[in-house]
Amino acid sequence: MPALVPEIEATEPGRYRHPQWWIDAVRSAYPDRWESALRNSNLHPPLILRVNRRRLSVTAYLEKLASSGMEARLLGQDAVLLEKPCRVERLPGFAAGEVSVQDLGAQRAALLLDACDGMRILDACAAPGGKATELAELIGDRGEILAVDQSPDRINTLQRNLKRLGLTSVKSRQFDLTRNIREIERRGFNKILLDAPCSGMGVLRRHPEGKWQKRENLLPSYAKLQFKLLEAVSKCLKGNGILVYSTCSTEPEENEKVIEKFLKAHPAFKIENPKPFLPEVCHRFIGKDHFLRTYPAGENMDGFFAVRMARKS
Repeated sequence: MPALVPEIEATEPGRYRHPQWWIDAVRSAYPDRWESALRNSNLHPPLILRVNRRRLSVTAYLEKLASSGMEARLLGQDAVLLEKPCRVERLPGFAAGEVSVQDLGAQRAALLLDACDGMRILDACAAPGGKATELAELIGDRGEILAVDQSPDRINTLQRNLKRLGLTSVKSRQFDLTRNIREIERRGFNKILLDAPCSGMGVLRRHPEGKWQKRENLLPSYAKLQFKLLEAVSKCLKGNGILVYSTCSTEPEENEKVIEKFLKAHPAFKIENPKPFLPEVCHRFIGKDHFLRTYPAGENMDGFFAVRMARKS
């Protein structure tokens, strides 16, 4: 008599190892790729590094990895893929601030700002600091970056990262942008990065247990918060300034629909083509609508969304 197969294995949650509501959401958003998206979110994520260009070149760091017996390859710009993931403590130069761990998709958001030294930049929802520290490295640590986050624990993590990387242009502060924006608004910023809180549906493979802890109503609740944050930080942007909105979600409800609602309410903002600010290898991830979208499907990237918007003077 053949062994009985547990009933859950015959259901979609058992087959794809996701809650049914999550499966339905992905299938609705991506009818032509939903199965591969679900399967890939169950795979082990790659370990991708960002070399601190202020300390050494990416070529020099690749040589340092090779001398330590670690196989790695260049992914472009300052990004390196480690062929066999390891604990960060084992990475050559990590404690000395020569390198950070940051997914390739996330590294692109800072590039969209096209930040230059001397600018006043706001990194909203900044902790634990991956994008704030990347911005500081891109501008040679010459400028003014205010990195805010409402979580004191995450701000502490950000401050430790700043110390490890030896960066001084970033000033961190615990602050809830949805409650009182006036103090931040008065300062005025040339460029703003809002890496908004989200469902994390694009980074499931890094937090596999999280999908079973999330509930179906999280998408509309996040969308409401994301719009509220967008409205708040938009008040802090100077005329002719640039606002970049990003999430680590692949869901339109948290991305395209939030931006569509924001633009209808704020006609002074306009989406800009991000291609001039990104390496050519990234252009295939940019749609005709000028949105940047990446997916965890064989591209060594997490699921990620970003858009660059300019404010008319």
